[in-house]
Amino acid sequence: MAKIHLVRHGEAAAGFGTHKDPGLSELGKKQAQSVAHLLATSMVDNGPVTLFSSPLARAYQTAEPLATQWQKDILIEKRVAEIPSPSEDLNARAAWLQKAMQGTWSELAAEFVQWRQDLVDCLLDLQDDCVMFSHYVAINAAVGAAQRDDRMRIFAPDNCSVTTLTNAGGNLQVIELGRTADTKIN
Repeated sequence: MAKIHLVRHGEAAAGFGTHKDPGLSELGKKQAQSVAHLLATSMVDNGPVTLFSSPLARAYQTAEPLATQWQKDILIEKRVAEIPSPSEDLNARAAWLQKAMQGTWSELAAEFVQWRQDLVDCLLDLQDDCVMFSHYVAINAAVGAAQRDDRMRIFAPDNCSVTTLTNAGGNLQVIELGRTADTKIN
């Protein structure tokens, strides 16, 4: 059984519809420092913990302060990256995401349902406790799978919020949802 701490990345320097892979804004960097301090303090006696990050810059940059504090490497896990877009056009992908987030996974094309399943399989395969730096849609996909809820948007995880799951008994279970905030998906 693994305890999985899913951390939404800090505030990005640009939105989904304006940049393919933005890093963190100045506020996002401060948020990353704060969540690193929170995790380092709260998990100090929990034994070995592996650090994973989406390959996207904003998630990786959010993971760096904790990796520095713990003197650990960050392992890249592609399956916790943001949902792929059906278009390379930045405006089209933002419009697609806004519309998709209103619906359910079963309304989407098979490739997106498979993306969600790959993410869930990744979390179920974990053997050791970990901290994973990920994204809004990915965290919602994991929580929805744990709660057997087909909606794409289950809750609105704030930047650098920590959502904790477990994969006990071969099933994802929510231990605690992260802090929420009104988040514009752009």
